[in-house]
Amino acid sequence: MDALLRGPLALSGTAVKRARRLEDGILLDGVRAAAGDRVQAGQVLSVVVGDTEVSGAIVPAPGPLNIVYRDQDVLVLNKAPGVAVHPGPGHHTDTIGNFLMDYYRKEGILADFHPVHRLDRGTSGLLLVALHGHAQEVLKEQLHTPSFRRVYLAVCEGVPEPLSGVIDAPIGRLEGSVLARTVRPDGQRAVTRYRTLGTGHGRALVRLELETGRTHQIRVHMAHIGHPLTGDFLYGTEAPALIPRPALHAAELVFNHPITGRPMAFTAPLPQDMAALAPEE
Repeated sequence: MDALLRGPLALSGTAVKRARRLEDGILLDGVRAAAGDRVQAGQVLSVVVGDTEVSGAIVPAPGPLNIVYRDQDVLVLNKAPGVAVHPGPGHHTDTIGNFLMDYYRKEGILADFHPVHRLDRGTSGLLLVALHGHAQEVLKEQLHTPSFRRVYLAVCEGVPEPLSGVIDAPIGRLEGSVLARTVRPDGQRAVTRYRTLGTGHGRALVRLELETGRTHQIRVHMAHIGHPLTGDFLYGTEAPALIPRPALHAAELVFNHPITGRPMAFTAPLPQDMAALAPEE
């Protein structure tokens, strides 16, 4: 049975242990299954993969959520700029984590907060969240593979030359800073593909796709080639009269559903603050 659970069903050791602790966690033809049971053709094997309790680590708090898609395993939302994903210093009750825990409680959904990836607080756009630990584990295995694609739109200062290309430059911490990153030889490999979609007013609208997922990767790479994002206070120049954040938006998200394997694809249009700033394509 274990070979079936770990093989075709692709359950992690953690997921199997979690299910075994439940009275009805692993059933064979409706009867609690033992580890040594052999599964025959025609039998029905069922496994509980959903969350069975909530840790309470994140305080539920009401807040706006733009949910694009939801089923019993995954949730996709269009994050507003200026909202942090995870609670942290200065943001204990006003994050996506808080808002989702409140939403789950109101909707009667038994789930903890299981984000699959992250977006910076200033970045808007598509964020994928799993509704249980097994889905999160499967989706995290897809990260940085062809099955999981994230495409961003950004407005940068100046016009990149050439208009499209690949930035392959390692990223590490900036000496003396707990927040900022920089390109440095001993950093982690980081690869970003970019293509200029439009230019005007001394700026460019750029399409970017990540091959790796380093902290602040797009912001660091664009600054590295001399074209920081408009409004980027950390790697460029703050521009509150134009936009109160780095002009970066997660516009496309593609992944395989963690349970069915079905390809899923979502898009989110530019938010108003970036649309007003972006050169026409």
